[in-house]
This record gives sequence, structure tokens and C-alpha cells, in this order.
Amino acid sequence: MINPIVKILSVCLAFLLLAAPLHAARDTDSYDGNIFPIYAGNGSLVPPSTTVAEALRKKRTSVIIFYLDDSSTSKAFAPVVSGLKLLWGSSIDLIPLTTDSLQNRPSTNPKEPSYYWHGKIPQVVVLDGSGKVELDEEGQVSIEKINKAISKATGLDEPSFSITIKSFNEYNSEPEKDGYTAPRK
Repeated sequence: MINPIVKILSVCLAFLLLAAPLHAARDTDSYDGNIFPIYAGNGSLVPPSTTVAEALRKKRTSVIIFYLDDSSTSKAFAPVVSGLKLLWGSSIDLIPLTTDSLQNRPSTNPKEPSYYWHGKIPQVVVLDGSGKVELDEEGQVSIEKINKAISKATGLDEPSFSITIKSFNEYNSEPEKDGYTAPRK
């Protein structure tokens, strides 16, 4: 008679040996799951903690990022979005939105995300507290360009250190001589 523990271990071992490995592919338009934990190391970005309507109601600077989980360009851009969260923290409302629900839903209401979306990804929109568009660009927008728009929208200084994206899931923070200084008025 075979011990029940041995049976369970045998079944588990057989399952592990027969299971195919999973591969995430950043440079393909395949669906690998949510891009932020996989390619940017920050799963806290989705779902967003606020909405466009809420950010406008509270008169907060917001950064809307339109993306798709199965887009190689969105996957490549994910570390920039994560870097914005790292650099600006709670000074802004970061609103990454997948465009699946926005397809064929144009809007004339500035409180709706589809009002800002052009139909291409990735797309970055920076709104100041009054709803004025400070930046609206498609493609691989540089983090420096986004930081300038956020700084203008918030009235805060740009972060005093930079983030260099070496590869996905890896950041290199290089503080200036004085060290890191948080954005301030």
C-alpha cells in the first residue's frame, strides 16, 4: 500500500514536469497579463485609484495614459508610467486606462476618458487642476517631456533626479549632489 503523502507528491511532481513554461514577450502584440507588474514592476497602477471626473472635481493635476495590455508599444512604455508614479507619488493623479472599453465610444464630455483619446496607443494626456491640457502626445513620449508638463500643471519643481530605464523591470536612480529632493512649490 502506497503512503497517501507519496501519492500526492507524485501527482504534484508529474504536474510540474508536464506543465509548459510561460513566456512573456515584450516585443510582441501578445497578451501576457497586466503589463505594469510584468514589464514595469508596479502592479499598483491598475486599476487606477481615481477617475478623470474625480480628478477634475478635486482640481488635481492628472496624467492619463491610454494603453493596451496586448500592445508591444504599450509594454515598452510601461516602465515610463511606473517611473512617473515613483517620481511624482501623490502629487498627481496617475490614471492608466486600457482602451478596450473606449473603442467606438467617442465623448463630448471632458469628464470622460474617451473625450481625450485619439484612437492610438500609448497616449499621454496631462491635465492641470482646471482641466487645461498641458500635454497630449501619442507614442513613446519621453519621461522628461512628461515631467515638464506635470511641473507646469502643478507648479512644482521637476524631480531633482532622473530615472534611467535600463531594461524592463529595472530602474537606476541617480541623485544629484544634494541627493533626492521631492517635488516642491
